[in-house]
Amino acid sequence: MIVCKFGGTSVASAEQIKKVANIVKANPQRKIVVVSAPGKRFSDDIKVTDLLIELADAVLNNGDIEQKRDRVVNRFKEIAADLGLNHEICDVIAKDLQERIDSDQSNKNLFIDNLKASGEDNNAKLVAEYFNSIGVPAKYVSPKDGLVLNDPPERTYALPETYENLKDLAKGEEIVVYPGFFGYTKDGVLRTFDRGGSDITGSILAASVKADLYENFTDVDCVFSANPKVVNDPVGISEITYREMRELSYSGFSVFHDEALMPVYKLGIPVNVKNTNNPSAPGTKILPTRSLAGSHPVTGISADSGFSILYVSKYLMNREIGFGRKLLQIIEEEKISYEHTPSGLDDISVIIRSTQLTDEKEARIIKRVKEELHADDVYFRHGISMIVIVGEGMRNNTGLAARAASAISRTGANIEMINQGSSEVSLVFGVLSQTENQILRALYDEFFAPITIG
Repeated sequence: MIVCKFGGTSVASAEQIKKVANIVKANPQRKIVVVSAPGKRFSDDIKVTDLLIELADAVLNNGDIEQKRDRVVNRFKEIAADLGLNHEICDVIAKDLQERIDSDQSNKNLFIDNLKASGEDNNAKLVAEYFNSIGVPAKYVSPKDGLVLNDPPERTYALPETYENLKDLAKGEEIVVYPGFFGYTKDGVLRTFDRGGSDITGSILAASVKADLYENFTDVDCVFSANPKVVNDPVGISEITYREMRELSYSGFSVFHDEALMPVYKLGIPVNVKNTNNPSAPGTKILPTRSLAGSHPVTGISADSGFSILYVSKYLMNREIGFGRKLLQIIEEEKISYEHTPSGLDDISVIIRSTQLTDEKEARIIKRVKEELHADDVYFRHGISMIVIVGEGMRNNTGLAARAASAISRTGANIEMINQGSSEVSLVFGVLSQTENQILRALYDEFFAPITIG
């Protein structure tokens, strides 16, 4: 039994939705279909989700609501017309959107979530309608019927009862068409997942029904060893472990959301990333384990910007019991999470996502570290990128860190931070963001340029 998720570009137009239908029809094991909101049809196009954000902004700020609403409705009308569907589905979508516009605005964030989720929700209704129109029995299922989320303001996640609620979802004869990206709290409040949220929904459903495979359809043939927008013609990855994919997707690989792996990881359900526009391509398989015999030590290299470094120095820090705990507690009390904490004898760095910081928070942290921990020097550095080299084979390969550092040095860029995880499958370099692409290309050339694909 297969759960398959189709991203925004896969359902951006009638032509793409027809491809989705052909893919589903080609394998009777594909019983659950998760869909995103319609994405971009061409490079300068606007995603439906972005149109909905504009609409929410207009509602909250007394803008031109009618024009913004019509742009969304007309996008669905165009898709429906090109699919040969009657106007009834468009009336359903227009009515639903208006009800969301008229809903409670007292909590702005929840109001925006409610409007944004209409993209996935109404697209699922439209896709189910199209499936039925071409003789593929299908039904739309709302996340309200089982996908239970935690209460705000915590980061959104599915509660354990979700998996029990949804376990019988695919027992009927019909194809289940399910909207990605959102669910409901026990009190019926709609909440959305973070970016790539439809990946998370698909993974939750795959785990709930104990699927044999979770297929994630996008617009590329596979996961590449580096960003193809930066590196020319990077090597494709045929197999990758959950751990490797988690490291890479967390650090900049946008093809698959890093949080989406958790539900399938727990059950060992394999994931196959495939291309809607080229479904015969084998894609990339994400597996619990893979054979390392004859494999390259580095699986992929990724980069992500938007980090800051909190640098703390104190002579004889290593002899002071509890220093690290006290430092992290100060950060915790500012409601800030951290990414890495590389340290030396007399200094420690804390890597933080810059979006969590404000001038006020930075000033408070610096003041408290100086006063409470009696640090000799405390300051923040911004504009940092994290470049991550990932590979299960790195544990058994000597000299890899030296090769990476040498490749970076040849660019003339400075390394601000180095950190290796205890699993030894990743090596992280903190660099100035303006050198990110240059370093990424240099590292790719160092580890992959000799590879030729026969």
